[in-house]
Amino acid sequence: MNATWTMYDWFAGSVAEHGDRRTALEVAGEHLTYAALDAAAHRLAGELVAEHGGVPSRVGLLAARSTTAYAGYLAVQRLGATVVPLNPAFPASRNATIARDARLDLVIAEESAPGHAEMPVPVLRVSAERMAGLCTGPVPTLPKSAAGPDDLAYILFTSGSTGRPKGVPITHRNVSAFLGHVIPRYELGPGARVSQTFDLTFDPSVYDMFAAWGSGATLVVPGKRELLSPVRFVNRRRITHWNSVPSVASIALRLRALEPGSMPTLRWSLFCGEALTVTHAEAWRAAAPHATLENTYGPTEMTVTWTEFRLPARTEDWPRPSNGTVPIGTPYPGQEHLVVDEAGRPAQEGELCVRGSQRFPGYLDPADNAGRFFSFDEERDGERDGGRARPYDGSEPLTSRHWYRTGDRVTTADGVLVHLGRLDHQLKIRGYRVELGEIESALLAQPGVTEAVVVALHGPDGETGLAAAYTGSVQDTEVLLERLGERLPAYMVPGSITALDALPLNANGKVDRGVLAAMLVTEKPSAAA
Repeated sequence: MNATWTMYDWFAGSVAEHGDRRTALEVAGEHLTYAALDAAAHRLAGELVAEHGGVPSRVGLLAARSTTAYAGYLAVQRLGATVVPLNPAFPASRNATIARDARLDLVIAEESAPGHAEMPVPVLRVSAERMAGLCTGPVPTLPKSAAGPDDLAYILFTSGSTGRPKGVPITHRNVSAFLGHVIPRYELGPGARVSQTFDLTFDPSVYDMFAAWGSGATLVVPGKRELLSPVRFVNRRRITHWNSVPSVASIALRLRALEPGSMPTLRWSLFCGEALTVTHAEAWRAAAPHATLENTYGPTEMTVTWTEFRLPARTEDWPRPSNGTVPIGTPYPGQEHLVVDEAGRPAQEGELCVRGSQRFPGYLDPADNAGRFFSFDEERDGERDGGRARPYDGSEPLTSRHWYRTGDRVTTADGVLVHLGRLDHQLKIRGYRVELGEIESALLAQPGVTEAVVVALHGPDGETGLAAAYTGSVQDTEVLLERLGERLPAYMVPGSITALDALPLNANGKVDRGVLAAMLVTEKPSAAA
């Protein structure tokens, strides 16, 4: 691994080694070799330079599951610019907000993607015909990339508690530290066929793309229908390396698709993004008996995944924590972690705090850094057992010595970390990080809504759903849901909204979310609901 490499360098190394001899990408019926994908990226990069009148600094990418999406991602990297993925399925207003907050120079957009008109920056529209043309013809000469290891490779926007998406910048050095570990660990290389189940706005897609392209493997992208039938996709496309959120296994199990031995081609199965239950892991292992199964964990701020737990070959040897989940394991080599209690002292159980070469340099908006990091007094740094954490308030530069507070509650059992849940009201829905406060903010913005609370409801199959309650003037909740759908991604829209005369409060006068969740489970839809 070369810590000075950029993301494009990882891809370029495979282009030089494999050229037209290996397939880099299979998407939407197209098969592109490394040389062909590189040439398409170069041609699209040339279009970017022409459109902008020079090399842009930050480029949005409004595309999904197409040659345009992947060539576009590489085109931005080739120019040494920062890519900011935008999801065509998200509301146009949300993508426009991200474009402004990220200070984009322009956006690459598929012609079929909605939201062009709402973009506050120039848009390079790419039709299917135009992309087909970019797959042939002369390759332009491009300016040499000026990107270095500490420049930003990409920015992802996660759900923010203030109601506004929060920008997480990741450097090339962060990505190289990650790829340098996972590529050899998962035996990636020529002949490997890697699934690409994640949207580009979800950072596990970085593993899919660049662990594949950095090793000479083939990235295999399922269509929307194939995503609904993972077993069929694995077998039809001869997938060797699987990576997804655990809910995919949950859905397949519910549909009775995980028959024993039904996925014989799999050699590796990785799960991340939300809690993996032992039940779902057992069913997947039975369906893919030749695959090594790992549970991984990592906040976006720590570059994709950051811990690993490899389940033993025999299920009778598996650990079985009391919460029924597979441990998240141990940090990658060279990474550091602490578990601290509410007072900031090291503890057996508490908040997971992390630092290391994969830690991001700080939020795009520096104001978001306050309270999210801490350090120890210099004289106590070597004696952390006796000292307390000093919260970061933004009055000093943020350095690599600061610990990032994940907000995740963990415990250590038998030498490995077990995830116990969130310390705040943030959770994962289908692998996406969701701040309940952002949904509540959107609901409070609706006319007539005085108070709003959103809670998570856990179904019998372990899946998490959302329910909302509000006080104020009685409204047609179908209209409220439609309005939320105009502002929020579909996975953040509650499954139900209930009008209440008053929200339940605890002895401290705060909303009792536990009582409210119990009410919403049993509440019959009212006239307003």
